[in-house]
Amino acid sequence: MRLKNTFYVIGGGGAFLVFAVPLLWALFRSVQPNDVIVAAPDGKTFFDLTWDNFRTLIEGPGNLVRAVGNSLIVAISTAVLTALLATFAGYGFARFRFRSGPVLFALVVVSMMIPFQAILTPLYLEMNVLRLTDSLLGLVLFYTTVNLPFGVFVMRNSFASVPVELEDSAHVDGCGTFRMLGSVLRPLITPGAATVALYAFLAAWTEFLGALTFLTKDELYTLPVALVNVQAGAYGEINFGSLVAGSVIAMIPCVVLYVGLQRFYVSGLASGAVKG
Repeated sequence: MRLKNTFYVIGGGGAFLVFAVPLLWALFRSVQPNDVIVAAPDGKTFFDLTWDNFRTLIEGPGNLVRAVGNSLIVAISTAVLTALLATFAGYGFARFRFRSGPVLFALVVVSMMIPFQAILTPLYLEMNVLRLTDSLLGLVLFYTTVNLPFGVFVMRNSFASVPVELEDSAHVDGCGTFRMLGSVLRPLITPGAATVALYAFLAAWTEFLGALTFLTKDELYTLPVALVNVQAGAYGEINFGSLVAGSVIAMIPCVVLYVGLQRFYVSGLASGAVKG
């Protein structure tokens, strides 16, 4: 038993180092001046730390603060809308029996295998006709559409893992469908809904190509697109200090959300593996 615990400790410590060291290294580099980052390692200046990189991003012409706000609006809206629609669709696929149900669910699963980059052109043309380009609302609808198949898959299997007898008892007691979803089933499907919301948030927060395609106004740029402008720099010169600082800002919500919702995420993926 002691040898087994030792292996667990060594394996867990090694996995922690693999994931934590790059994050800590990026955080350390973000508070170094740009000339120290691009220069050869020097023991005299290597530990000269400063907040100038973050100050440059906040006060610079790129207006990264507004880009962070746009990304938060888009990512949170996408997470909420995807989780809500996936919950209703998953409940319908899990509980209602209709002739085309298996075929429709199979189409949902197949759509998960098609990358949105393959249909980006027709998506752009359709959104342009609907006047949803250069709009954060259009970007939210686009991200929701892309993430919805995975959400429906997870939520359908989450509902399938809940005994039907529990709903029958609630109906006998006079509980309606919406009240049953909000009061009776909500604690049981929270891991699945949290998984869908977290997955959609991270996908929308880090996505670049769709935002670059559908947005052309500077004031609407999300954080990944704004960071590309930081990378371009002035006269082709890259400010690596500002770029690393921007990357640290981008990864903070991802780390915080994943750590906070980790137990729900693991449980949600496990419920999504249940064969219904």
